[in-house]
Amino acid sequence: MSYPLWGISMAAKTLDLQLTQLEACRYRFGSHEVASVVKLLNRLDAARFTDTVSLIRFHEALLFLRAFPQGPAVVRATEHILNRFHKKVEALRKAGADMDDFDTFEVAGIAGTEMEDTLSFDVANWLIERMPGKVEIAWENYEPGRELGNTGPRFIPLLEDDAYVEADTPWRRWIEAAGGKKHATSAWLVGRFERLPLPSQQKAELYESLRVPLRWNLENSVITRTRNWKPVASVFYHSEPLINRSQVSLAEELARPPAQLKKLSRKQGEEVMDLIREVMLVRYRELYGTTLGDPASVVQSDLGRGVSIYLWNLPPDRRLPLRAYVAGLTLKNGVPINYVEAIGLCEWMEVGFNTFYTFRGGEAGWIYAQVLRCLCHLMGTTCVSVYPYQLGHDNEEAIESGAFWFYRKLGFRPGRAELQRLAEDEERKIAADPKYRTPARTLKRLAAGYVFYELPGSEVGAWDRFSTRNIGLRVNRRMARDFGGDASLMREQSRRALERLLGVSTSSWTPLEKAAFENFALVLTQLPGLRAWTREEKKDLVRIIRAKAKPDEMPYLHLTQRHGRLRRALLALGS
Repeated sequence: MSYPLWGISMAAKTLDLQLTQLEACRYRFGSHEVASVVKLLNRLDAARFTDTVSLIRFHEALLFLRAFPQGPAVVRATEHILNRFHKKVEALRKAGADMDDFDTFEVAGIAGTEMEDTLSFDVANWLIERMPGKVEIAWENYEPGRELGNTGPRFIPLLEDDAYVEADTPWRRWIEAAGGKKHATSAWLVGRFERLPLPSQQKAELYESLRVPLRWNLENSVITRTRNWKPVASVFYHSEPLINRSQVSLAEELARPPAQLKKLSRKQGEEVMDLIREVMLVRYRELYGTTLGDPASVVQSDLGRGVSIYLWNLPPDRRLPLRAYVAGLTLKNGVPINYVEAIGLCEWMEVGFNTFYTFRGGEAGWIYAQVLRCLCHLMGTTCVSVYPYQLGHDNEEAIESGAFWFYRKLGFRPGRAELQRLAEDEERKIAADPKYRTPARTLKRLAAGYVFYELPGSEVGAWDRFSTRNIGLRVNRRMARDFGGDASLMREQSRRALERLLGVSTSSWTPLEKAAFENFALVLTQLPGLRAWTREEKKDLVRIIRAKAKPDEMPYLHLTQRHGRLRRALLALGS
């Protein structure tokens, strides 16, 4: 008995050693490395994996090498293994391995695995169309109640007779009876909501109130993280070490000529929207702008070193009331490596930049600088802020990675004076002792406020205390005080008041223009000095409001940057 156990132990040690060597290869570059990397890949491809942890390590190293390859042979070898990787996962499953390791937030989405999530209506609808017959309701994790009893009668006849008065309504039997096929109930249920004669936002509200968990088997689909790369005309091969953060000067990068942003056709934009939904779905992520992006607004730029970025806006009927929204996706040699979210008003923008776990050792500082180059050019931004969550507020992952120092070393400053002093204290400790590491408790304190980076010409500190949340809360306090909590009454009276102040009538405006005017009316009727604005300032304000509903949201943002009085008013209300 001891011999087989000894053999297994030796095999495990050999496999661990080879994986460690492969992981080290991610940061060794040059044409002389290609042969040894390919040889190691072939050995590991032929190895027998007996545990999930080792197989996941292999998978992540393969993806990194596909994105940051030393030569063409590495690309061919990684693609060959990744395209058949689902067979390795299936072999583990048949051997009785615990497959839960594949379903963590960090590594989900590997070919051959299963996923389960409560999706938004738009993504659920898209997934069911994309994977017909392969998406099911996870009934063992679903206990619907009154919410289905209230919503279901719209498309399940006589459900009220059971749901309204009985305590043991068999929800699954009702849905399976109405849907006709047990394996197709998810498609039937989502399809009923899609066919309701309601605006898309109301359909989404009703469906999402049910909190339906869906399950799908990824099999060897191209939407998996394993195979979700896109072909590129030219691959960038790494012959020298990767650019580390200390080599990046954000000031120098932002001073370079703007990146060229190419407008894509609507068809190309729809392909990008499919791609970002795939990328986010298999990573258990959803953002407002990745779910609801406007395919007609997509622009693309090649940034060098195999990096390309796609950026887009929201469609006019899904936009935010005041701020403009841009979302984006970055590819490295065709491999999705991170996503971005930028929300702006006037010259200020808050940005979220999230590099996927697999690629966090891959030139993140340089890529971040290129992303900011594109965003600042597209949005006209001169003041960049990062919100506390990105730094580690209520975000243990960011604390563990020391996210605050990523931004600080690029030149960001805390917006709160006491946090600026704390950062300077920590910098003195680091300078005095190279081995010193900022404790987690201190990182959490540093993450309690926004950090800022101002480009030349920006008014330093102007946006330190600003938040659109402050404006929204101010509006709602006024609603409670002056309108008895009646939002409709407040909107109507505010609209009329702003029409009088600006000397316009919105009766002939489009519905979206009217909605934008009402939103601005809620805010601007609180300004005591609006009546004193010049005729030209009022005329420009009307242009800004109507621009909010135009097909492209960027002209709206640029117009807010040129209206000094509106900017000062918004800053005063939101600070």
